[in-house]
Amino acid sequence: MADEESRATPLETRIWDIPSRGPWSLALHGGAGGRIEELSTESREAFEAGLSRAYAAGRTVLEAGGSALDAVCATVEQLEDDPLFNAGCGAALTADGVAEHDAAVMDGQGRAGAIAVSRHAKNPVRVARSVLEKSDHVLLVSPSEQLVTEWGHEVRDQSYFVTEARRVQLDRILNLTLTGPRHGTVGAVARDVHGDVAAATSTGGMAGQSLGRVGDSPIIGAGTYARNDSVAISCTGEGEAFIRGVVSYDIASRMRFLGSSLRDAVATTFAEELTAKNASGGLVGVAPDGRVVVAHNSPTMFAAFEDHDGFAMLT
Repeated sequence: MADEESRATPLETRIWDIPSRGPWSLALHGGAGGRIEELSTESREAFEAGLSRAYAAGRTVLEAGGSALDAVCATVEQLEDDPLFNAGCGAALTADGVAEHDAAVMDGQGRAGAIAVSRHAKNPVRVARSVLEKSDHVLLVSPSEQLVTEWGHEVRDQSYFVTEARRVQLDRILNLTLTGPRHGTVGAVARDVHGDVAAATSTGGMAGQSLGRVGDSPIIGAGTYARNDSVAISCTGEGEAFIRGVVSYDIASRMRFLGSSLRDAVATTFAEELTAKNASGGLVGVAPDGRVVVAHNSPTMFAAFEDHDGFAMLT
């Protein structure tokens, strides 16, 4: 059923509203906008396997009583390591043929860390978390290889991040033979057994983007946001629209100040900040009571969560 529902027509918003099924909740996304043909030579089962591995990583943390922040980072790290998704290895390439990564994390206490234009870190989400835990800052641009290693994280050459599928995609974009979605992002939200929420987002940005372009993923309040009194959200889609609409914060504000439910807040923000402006994308969100919402107005979206039937995926 999830597969059929996920094939929405462009700018028709689809929303899954799932009540809490236990002491913890977890949802992830692997990007909105539909498959890029160059990345679809692998079977559908490969995409589903990647989503399953990522969900299992977060679930293992939460089932052991771990924190929501640990869970979302573990989930996103799995997607960064999977070349099928636009983050880490296999990320989209800039117009100059290099991979530049953005990532952010935020916990329900309001602590946040983010990086942009990262070229060295194997797992950008880990470095974003280190910004939160090991610095006085929220956002660092172009973190150096030395800093990444000083913080105890692995570095990789560009050859690790750049896949042949992405080279072909970029070539077709530059030669004007490829149209359609050029964006993609991965992310996760969780509520742990202690009642805390968290969000993490990671991306290679938009295929063919200008060097130094930064999307919504590392912008707190745009593509990533979390507060224990309202919601944790990770977004994917046309980053500029999510920045202009401050989409994740807009949803949280509707819940905090207007008393809107998560579903209603998402629906209204999508209508006013995305659909009305002909912009597409999606998100996963979790409320403090464990309710999960998955939404998108793009043709399709990769996502994984649990509903009344158990584990479900959108592919």
